[in-house]
Amino acid sequence: MPKQLAFPGLRDAMKKKVTRREQFLAEMEAVVPWSRLLALIEPHYPKAGPKGGRPPMPLETMLRVYFLQNWYALRNPMAEETLYDSDAMRRLTGIELCDDRISDETTILNFRHLLDQHGLTEAIFAEVNGHLAGKGITLRSSTLVDAPIIDAPSSTTNQAGKRDPEMTSTKKGNDWYFGMKAHVGADADSGITHSLETSTAKLHDSQVWDELLHGDEDTVWADKGYVNTARRAAFEGPGKFWGVMRKAPAGGRLHPVDEQINRLIAKVRAKVKHPFRVIKRQFGYTRTRYRGLAKNRAQLFTLFALGNLFQVRRRLMA
Repeated sequence: MPKQLAFPGLRDAMKKKVTRREQFLAEMEAVVPWSRLLALIEPHYPKAGPKGGRPPMPLETMLRVYFLQNWYALRNPMAEETLYDSDAMRRLTGIELCDDRISDETTILNFRHLLDQHGLTEAIFAEVNGHLAGKGITLRSSTLVDAPIIDAPSSTTNQAGKRDPEMTSTKKGNDWYFGMKAHVGADADSGITHSLETSTAKLHDSQVWDELLHGDEDTVWADKGYVNTARRAAFEGPGKFWGVMRKAPAGGRLHPVDEQINRLIAKVRAKVKHPFRVIKRQFGYTRTRYRGLAKNRAQLFTLFALGNLFQVRRRLMA
């Protein structure tokens, strides 16, 4: 005989364990600057639905659903279904099954299109970093530069019968990759990503440099792909250090002193990998989700904004 169901509030009160999902969502609920982000989006959000149609979903609900999508790598249909399945996710969005509408997949899609159309994901990234700077977290005296490849699906089993035409192939070591690059500048002290640019995978890392620096650095750190004599000469000066890994001359070997310098640089540069670890391992972003650079670029700004908050969540909560 089936057991009688308890009231949801009573059932939650009787729980003996807080799940990892509940703990994660509680932490992000506490550190996201909701009011600042809502004020940013509100001027672009519709005040009323179509004539004779349903009123729009509350803006805060849609923003929270959008962040859930990025935290858990959910496509639009799965985001809708998960809201029905997960009590923890409904609590974050403020949705009650008995009283409120659940955001359907079309509404979720339209909200993302709204953000893309008005360039609001870049604004979210800037607003989050401004929030962190106000908390004294970003020192910005030293920048780490990197440009990992983000894989894109290479399958041609789609309506067009072709791979994404805006993605390209490139060779790294002995392996070939197909996709795009995320060029980032990160603060060497906090690991916070303060600059982001995107390109196709075949563009050489060194082609994107000035966009990743904020201009007040006394130190820059990068791998051998960024070796450039003119840039080094322009950067060096009193109190500055050119932390780009040394490159052996053609057909020659690296000097032992340069080898030791490279080992020291590599230890510092390791921190630039942390933002990518967060979005790939914590948020499940292992490959591009959309076709075309623009849509994927927009999502990356959101992911790195949320990744910045995740990296320093304990400092913010303290």
